[in-house]
Order: sequence, then structure tokens, then C-alpha cells
Amino acid sequence: MERNDIIDFNALEKELQAALTADEKYKRENAAKLRAVEQRVASYEEFRGIVLASHLKPLERKDKMGGKRTVPWNCHTIQGRTFQDVATEISPEKTPLQPETSADFYRNWRRHLLSGQERYQTLLQLGGPKLGRLFQTDVGFGLLGELLVALADHVGPADRAGVLGILRSLASTGRFTLNLSLLSQAERESCKGLFQKLQAMGVPRSMKEGLSWEEQGLEEQSGGLQEEERLLQELLELYQVD
Repeated sequence: MERNDIIDFNALEKELQAALTADEKYKRENAAKLRAVEQRVASYEEFRGIVLASHLKPLERKDKMGGKRTVPWNCHTIQGRTFQDVATEISPEKTPLQPETSADFYRNWRRHLLSGQERYQTLLQLGGPKLGRLFQTDVGFGLLGELLVALADHVGPADRAGVLGILRSLASTGRFTLNLSLLSQAERESCKGLFQKLQAMGVPRSMKEGLSWEEQGLEEQSGGLQEEERLLQELLELYQVD
């Protein structure tokens, strides 16, 4: 057997596990949707909450009673140790996330990225191409809106090109139109606000100050700006922003 014909079983195992995880997530969320419809939920927010909580399991008796507590209720009562010492032991070290599958991303997004700024920086760090590969099949119910909110709340002029790249990659994922139609009203407003900010950031400083391109030496930058504007117009249609 040629060297190039050797099968990488570890890679195959990871790929199979990722496919099984994605399939299990799809079945779980689909069952939750059917359950929500049968219950005749009163609002979209209630429907969305049922689907997002579909991965949660009810507490068992052993979880409620007995069981050793590893974290004391009052850290200040520990003799010879400061609150900072205890907090250091409990809080995990912040390391850049490198998810290999959409399931990895979703788990880290929910468990470790607790602030909007952390979520925003993680999206920039991963970048559009990586996010596009992670969510090639589907972004996942409810997640697209959260991604858009994080981008809208923290986007800055220096990140404009990176955010446009992320938006383009998300728009190319599977079932994007369906996920877009399921955005809540608040998420739709955030999406609209995000594009308004991106449009405002596209106005060159020379134009804002009434200066010519030659006076600011921005001839080379104009080409990149025109490309960004073309992409922005394309994304406005894809995201159905008026």
C-alpha cells in the first residue's frame, strides 16, 4: 500500500463523531419544535426558549440532595485563604477557542463566552472562513440571531472588513434563509442596526472633512473601500435589510 493510501482513522472518527453530534442535535431540536407546536405556545419567544433548552436534562435526586460540594457557599470564611485565591482556583484560564465542529462552538459559546465583548472578539478571532466551515451545514436554531447581536453591539470601524467577511460566510451556510426568517423582532432590529453602523463606517474621513482623495493620499484605499461597498450592498439584500 502506498504511503498516500494510508487511512487516517483518527480523522475519520472525529468526522463521524461530529456527524453524529450534529444529527442528534437536529433530531433533539426538531422534537422540541413539534412539542412546542403541540403545546400551542403563546409567543415566538416561548417557542424559541423551548427549542434552545432542548439539550437540558431534568435534575435527578442525587443532583438535588447529598453529593459533595466542591465550592463553599461563603468563600470569605475559609481560614488562611483570600477570596482572590479561591476565585483563581474556580475560574478557568481564558484561552482562545479553537472549535473543530459546530457542536464545539455551540458548547463554548454557551458555557464560556458569557459577555458580549468576549463573543465578539471570538468571532473576529475565528474569522469568516473558519465560521463558514464550522456552520457549512447549518448555523443552528437561535444561534444566528445571537451572532448578529454580538456583532451589532461591539462592531468598530477597524473591524469593518472582518465583520463583512463574517456576514458573508454566515449567509453562505445551509438553511440561512430559514434561520433568518426565525429571528426575533429584537434580533431583526440588531441586524438592521449593524448594517446601519457598517454603512456609516464606509464614509471616508476625507469626505467627512471635505478633503479630496489627493489631499489625504487615499487613492489606493479607494479600491478596497469600493470592494467593501459592493459586498455591503450584496449583504443588505441577503439579510433582507430595508
